[in-house]
Amino acid sequence: MAEYKLLLPSMGEGVMEATVITWLFNEGDVVKEDDSVVEIATDKVDSDVPTPVSGKIVKIFKQKDEVAKVGEVIAILEIEGEGDTATSEEVKTETSAPDADTIKAIEEPLNPTATSHVEFSGDLYLSPLVKSIAQQEKISETELQTIKGSGLEGRITKEDILSHVANRGNQTQKPVQQQSAPVQAISIPPAVTSAPAATISVAAGDEIIPMDRMRKIIAENMVKAKHIAPHVTSFIETDVTNVVKWRAKNKDIFEKREGEKLTFMPIFVKAIVKAIQDFPMINVSINGDNIIKKKNINIGMATALPDGNLIVPVIKNADQLSLSGLAKAINDLAYRARNKKLRPEDTQGATYTISNVGSFGNLMGTPIIPQPQVAIMAIGAIVKKPAVLETKDGDVIAIRQLMFMSHSYDHRVVDGSLGGMMLKHVHDYLQNWDLNTEI
Repeated sequence: MAEYKLLLPSMGEGVMEATVITWLFNEGDVVKEDDSVVEIATDKVDSDVPTPVSGKIVKIFKQKDEVAKVGEVIAILEIEGEGDTATSEEVKTETSAPDADTIKAIEEPLNPTATSHVEFSGDLYLSPLVKSIAQQEKISETELQTIKGSGLEGRITKEDILSHVANRGNQTQKPVQQQSAPVQAISIPPAVTSAPAATISVAAGDEIIPMDRMRKIIAENMVKAKHIAPHVTSFIETDVTNVVKWRAKNKDIFEKREGEKLTFMPIFVKAIVKAIQDFPMINVSINGDNIIKKKNINIGMATALPDGNLIVPVIKNADQLSLSGLAKAINDLAYRARNKKLRPEDTQGATYTISNVGSFGNLMGTPIIPQPQVAIMAIGAIVKKPAVLETKDGDVIAIRQLMFMSHSYDHRVVDGSLGGMMLKHVHDYLQNWDLNTEI
């Protein structure tokens, strides 16, 4: 028998470590190749780690709430065969060794300004999960040092910090002692703290539901987005009768050929990508006084999860994909999002986002722009309505498939003309959809 070292795999650019949520198997259990063996959490997404080999778990090195770095051994498996101990990196024979630049990039610490407004010194060891909660709750390092950790070697666990947050309001603050010695008057900005919450009475029978980690992240990002970007929203109603007819004609053929469902989403994404190519200044982000024009067109796709939370997986280089390729990419991302199979890199790098509020039966919506993007489009429900059509013989009333679209954009860099014309071009592409388009 040989030993196999299961390493924490790379999880995308900028992700150097992860926190163990739970092990799906115990020591002594037999696992099969590609079985998910442990759930992990990063600041971006929760995901599973599969094993690339079959064998028996003989030793688990990272327990619940402990942090592991990328490339670190998290477990040892006993596998069939003889020879030296193998690692999960050695199994991937096609993977080339990283170059010097890659190694340097991995070893460099994360840019603190890109992740948080609250900084912690190296003297305080925190897992990414605990650090994320501390940043969301605006807990300072001094306050963290007062929390008694119940984890390994006194480390602060998720339960410790959540308990602290819950009891935060009950703690009596000590008055600040005045210095007796005269000092030069200087202006010191107050520490960043959470705004005092209004007292809300809880009646008998009311249920208190603490926000989970993802909901807190969503809440923080939404508040930040509305605070940063002055939102403007434009609306348009589009006749998508041709789109509906085309899909009805091709969906069964596509499913039989590819084994994939053909939804409306790849059509919408295709139209949006074309419009972005017409108006590339919508595919930008803001960095201080600079506008960064993005080379790639990466479309974020807002996806509702079974637990009610929201996540935005990203279709990378959407402009390089055919309709068939978009359909496969969208189905894959949606499936993995709803089954907690996304990798951190699957949620990074979006340059423009689409939200299909019509999937909930909503006619329209005013979505919030994800930072650092400058625009987002919401697609409403497709509804049969009587509409006036212009013909060579005059106007007629006919039953058509109509749909509202809304376009929210950042008025710092996107004026009404750009935001409105972008929306109108998406409208034109959909309304004039070619019934002979190949899939």
